[in-house]
Amino acid sequence: MTDIVIVETADHARLSLKLSYNWHFEVNKDKDAEKIFSVPDFVGDACKAIASRVRGEVALHNFDEFHRNSAKIIRIAVFGEDENKKVKNRFLFSANNLVISNVDIQSVEPVDQRTRDALQKSVQLAIEITTKSQEAEARHEAERREQEARGKLENQKIKDEAEAEKYRKNLLSLQAQSAAVESTGQATAEAKARAEAAIIEGNAAVKQAELAAEAERIKAESDLNQTVDRQNAEVSHLKALNELEVNRAEQLAKIESEKFQKIVKAIGADTLQAIAQAGPDVQAQMLAGLGIEGFLVADGSSPLAVFTQHQSLV
Repeated sequence: MTDIVIVETADHARLSLKLSYNWHFEVNKDKDAEKIFSVPDFVGDACKAIASRVRGEVALHNFDEFHRNSAKIIRIAVFGEDENKKVKNRFLFSANNLVISNVDIQSVEPVDQRTRDALQKSVQLAIEITTKSQEAEARHEAERREQEARGKLENQKIKDEAEAEKYRKNLLSLQAQSAAVESTGQATAEAKARAEAAIIEGNAAVKQAELAAEAERIKAESDLNQTVDRQNAEVSHLKALNELEVNRAEQLAKIESEKFQKIVKAIGADTLQAIAQAGPDVQAQMLAGLGIEGFLVADGSSPLAVFTQHQSLV
């Protein structure tokens, strides 16, 4: 059985609920079997009783709470709760052993147009808030990764400079030793010191060049990782935006589909059939009024042979 119930929430929002119930009779062939016939209009009485319980329960909640927990609130209203605050699974009418075993909420629609518009605006606002939140999160994640990459690059630069300074210190020390040997006036020691100094200087230059190349490589890798992280963040951001746009399109399509179904349901199948048959019926009545049982249209490209006998007409 299906019933339409008009309810009003605690904050005076009027809603139209379309509820369907599963029911059966509990029949004991040996006892009280005739009770199922004791209530003539058991469908109407059951719908009135359930509607009263639903109105009373919905009136205890505001619109936002009912919108978020409508299924639970209506099941509590119909079946009630046990001592453990669990929703029961049946509602028995003892007068005729009628059992309501399930309730299905087919639709919940605001009666007031302003409430309907406010609900739609609330849904759109929630979608916009979610979209902006995801955009901000993606932007924050990209900035965080960029800062981490810059920090690693600066740290590596400091380490490379410290290493280069260490080798420069050793070079200066060796140069000082070479100068001390040179000051002794010994030609052999002077030549040897200069040779060693030149070797050490060359090695230091090579090491410094290697360190500079390593620093450039690390910088290039850091820039590459930073670019990859930024592109991944942008892809994630675009993916989130596309998913939100798809969800929005699906919701709009669903709304339009439900709107069309409601319009067709409101017009009715008989009205649609009458509109479709209006043209052919008018043509048939016009031919009957002229006394013509039928007609045939042809042009010069496809002539027809017409005979005097009515039966020979092709």
